[in-house]
Amino acid sequence: MKNIVIVGCGSGIGFETAKILSENHQIIGISRTKNPELENINMKFYEKDILSDNFDDIEFPDVLDGLAYAPGSINLKPFNRLSEEDFSHDFTINVLGAVKCIQKLLPNLKKSGNASIVLYSSVAAKTGMPFHASVAASKCAVEGLTRSLAAEFSAQKIRVNAVAPSLTDTPLASQLLSTPEKREASSKRHPLQRIGNANEIARLTAFLLSDEASWITGQVFGIDGGLSTIKL
Repeated sequence: MKNIVIVGCGSGIGFETAKILSENHQIIGISRTKNPELENINMKFYEKDILSDNFDDIEFPDVLDGLAYAPGSINLKPFNRLSEEDFSHDFTINVLGAVKCIQKLLPNLKKSGNASIVLYSSVAAKTGMPFHASVAASKCAVEGLTRSLAAEFSAQKIRVNAVAPSLTDTPLASQLLSTPEKREASSKRHPLQRIGNANEIARLTAFLLSDEASWITGQVFGIDGGLSTIKL
């Protein structure tokens, strides 16, 4: 049984990951959103906002085997309507929030001997898309952070990988999928003709946190219905 921290477990990908992993592992869940369904998951839950709270009052296990950092943002606007504050907010939640968690938990992760960190990028970091300038910039930073930390932490046997989804049916994306017409248009943009769901992303996350992925580090895994690599 592993000790795994999931930040952003209140909904979407983080929530689905917590459900999957809690069947066989000890989960410490952190989220600013206290989803009532969290009570059905066997884990220790802490209500925290990564942007404003610290973790000093959380008793983490001395040895941690995994960390998934799932908070994110979807801030889509024309470039001339994006403010410096928009860029700063997206960078803070996607990059600095991950940095904050990793620095806090690194001593515990080092004690595992086979720890894994999973971060989240986006298809927009690899594929240029209009109105994605702010989120794409921050997600590119996540990919750079992933590779740098994978190199730096390899001596401590800590693996670091990232998952880069396309549009996924989660509460975060609800405004982009709020009508049947929007769902159909989003589906048709993907070679596989549908949007993804949170459980699919969560299962890849669970694999990367497992011993089955023990020779994988420094990678960014696209899970995007073929959008980043296929042109039909």
